[in-house]
Amino acid sequence: MRTTCIAIVCAAIAMSCVSAPEPAEGAAPSTAPAQQGSSDGSSSQAYKDRAVELVQGGSAGSAAGSSASATTGASSSDAVDAPPPAPGVMTPEEEAFLNNYLARLQYMVYYDEAAGIDERNAKVAVNQANRYLLEKLGLSVVDFDQIEKNKKDQQAAYQSETGGSIDLIQYLAQKYNADVYVEVSFTSTPSSSGGKFYATAQGSMKIYDTSTAQLLGSVAFQSPQVMSTVSSDAAVANAVAASVWSAMPKMTEQTKVLVKNSMSRGIRYEVVIQNTPDSRQISTLRRSLARVVREVEQISYSPSETKLALYSFKSRDKIEDAMYDAADKAGLLDLYLLYSRGKAFTFNSGL
Repeated sequence: MRTTCIAIVCAAIAMSCVSAPEPAEGAAPSTAPAQQGSSDGSSSQAYKDRAVELVQGGSAGSAAGSSASATTGASSSDAVDAPPPAPGVMTPEEEAFLNNYLARLQYMVYYDEAAGIDERNAKVAVNQANRYLLEKLGLSVVDFDQIEKNKKDQQAAYQSETGGSIDLIQYLAQKYNADVYVEVSFTSTPSSSGGKFYATAQGSMKIYDTSTAQLLGSVAFQSPQVMSTVSSDAAVANAVAASVWSAMPKMTEQTKVLVKNSMSRGIRYEVVIQNTPDSRQISTLRRSLARVVREVEQISYSPSETKLALYSFKSRDKIEDAMYDAADKAGLLDLYLLYSRGKAFTFNSGL
């Protein structure tokens, strides 16, 4: 085959070198020698191009077409997804979500049961904090008596859902959808003189993240000396109420700063999936979730249960929707929600 192609090339070159035939006798001489020469030149070049085509298996034109096609194909390739913003860098939409989230932070205030505080004064402190949240910030609150009642009524559900793995107060804060819970601890110093009763109170408010029970910060407070003509207990109650009220503005502002600083990756959601025998499906689920949230962290895996932490600037409803979409892609078509507490979800794979 190669010999044949070489022969064809030689023949083509030879033909291009043959002189044009003389005009027949009696014929009129050519009146356009320049055009004739041009025609011969074009013919010669055409033979050469054809020879190259035969040897190379394609024409220069087709080669150019292939090159153009390749260029077009490269330029029309599928666009690569933009990488997520770097940690600490937020899109305008995420910034708006965060500002709205911080403006509507929900608190649950309770007292430190281990501090040995008289329950009457503890109730005064919690009610005063709730009064500030209601009157000054317009927020919904969890009443002291409501917490006390639920500590008894929710014991069975608490043990069933958590197995005692988290504190009961943290569990209740999650049930009430509180973003943070605040533990008030204080001591009082009563005195009396001339038939009048005096007292001062000093203590702290510890701020905890409801999802993780992480201590975010603490605010100290102290009241000036207050007086009552009724009793020493009344003076102490007045001192506690005054000290808590004066500390609330600082506590709420500091909470916003602390929560914002802790959310460089987004809000942390905890997800438990029961019955996960196929680790490959969980891997697909994680990768699908990673496309719609800031970060996916696998806390643990076993065939009976998988725990994930999702970080995102999205609401609880959006996270639940994202779980269903990702589950469909992972082949977990029957995944369903068992229950949710605040930012904690428990699903069953349906397998």
